Amino acid sequence: MLDQKRVKEAETNVKSYLSERLLSRQDFQEGVFNILIKNANESLDTANFLYTNNKSKLWVIVSSYYSMFYIANAVLYRLGYKVGDKISHKVTSDALVVFVKDKLRESLIEDYEEIKEEALLLAKNKAEDLVEKFDYERKKRSFIQYQTKETEKSSKAETSLNRAKDFIYEMKKLLDDLNRKK
Repeated sequence: MLDQKRVKEAETNVKSYLSERLLSRQDFQEGVFNILIKNANESLDTANFLYTNNKSKLWVIVSSYYSMFYIANAVLYRLGYKVGDKISHKVTSDALVVFVKDKLRESLIEDYEEIKEEALLLAKNKAEDLVEKFDYERKKRSFIQYQTKETEKSSKAETSLNRAKDFIYEMKKLLDDLNRKK
């Protein structure tokens, strides 16, 4: 679960990113959006292929993370925000906390409408969990890519792939909701 300190940090950072143009308001262009979706799907397909064929565990983790990164940027773009080139991974992570977490919660509540009281708690926890998983995978990808032995990578590859699949599934549902409301 995201703690209040992390949420406050993200809010402060996003204000700074907007003023420094590391994150900017952007008019929607279908072509840019489609490229982000294509990259997310391609990255997830690559992770699946590598995992299924017992190839590089490192690149299962890296490709899984990038599938999450691209779909997150697609959602932010749909909401009118474009992440710049500098520290883009951290900007994306913080922007998810600020702009997407509550929208995910609302989307999940619609899915769980029949069990309303439980749904509020479940949706809040799931939304925070999804955003937190992105942040965790961002940090893990960096650590594993540069500091981990091959034998240690194997146990983490499947977890990364499953997180990416769950993250992409929920983000695509959110995008469907956003598209219906526009």
